[in-house]
Amino acid sequence: MRIVGVGQPGKGEAVRLHVDHGAHPHQVLWRRGFVLNELLSARLEGGEVVLTVRVSPRAPGSRPPRVKHRGADPDLLVADGEEPVLNQRLAAYAIVRSSRGVLGTECSNRTAVPGLWQLPGGGLNPGESPSDALMREIAEETGQKVRINRLIDLQSDHWIGRAPNGVLEDFHALRIIFTATCLEPTTPNVIDIDGTTERAAWVPLRQWRSLPWTSGARSLLDKHLDQVPVH
Repeated sequence: MRIVGVGQPGKGEAVRLHVDHGAHPHQVLWRRGFVLNELLSARLEGGEVVLTVRVSPRAPGSRPPRVKHRGADPDLLVADGEEPVLNQRLAAYAIVRSSRGVLGTECSNRTAVPGLWQLPGGGLNPGESPSDALMREIAEETGQKVRINRLIDLQSDHWIGRAPNGVLEDFHALRIIFTATCLEPTTPNVIDIDGTTERAAWVPLRQWRSLPWTSGARSLLDKHLDQVPVH
């Protein structure tokens, strides 16, 4: 993924960089002398995802942004000579609202977190834009048609562990987060059987905190849910 930082309107491009495996975008920008103020767009350009953001020069003496890296699973067992496979995964997710609540998906046994709830979305296929991937994943996981509103967040997570298939991975997840609205909600139906989604549901707003969400999904809902339009 490439990040293009722009300054004030009319000032043009301020910085352009590639997010290497395991690197956190906020820290990479800070090292180049900038802080990320706003996410503007995510598109596909020449087969690469390009994220355009608004940046400003970082203040002299400012400290680098604090980010969490999970590192290696403390219970991880590694055979002699076994080396982790590098895997950087780009994915797109959305906080989706309708008159019926917020759309959630329960992770299946094919994931590392079965039983936890997640925002709808998933990984990008080669040559697929973030918005196209999001629309496809929402349809496959929930059977809903949505309108994408705007880009709101970018998450980066890096750890070493075993994938559900047993492969040892040095895994870097980059998640592009949107908001979306479903104008004609129906009872969610998982189309992609035997995938990473066990079931999907519209969760009433007064009840969403009672579900066991992934930490990333819960933090996004806490921060952004009230600002997502219903109509």
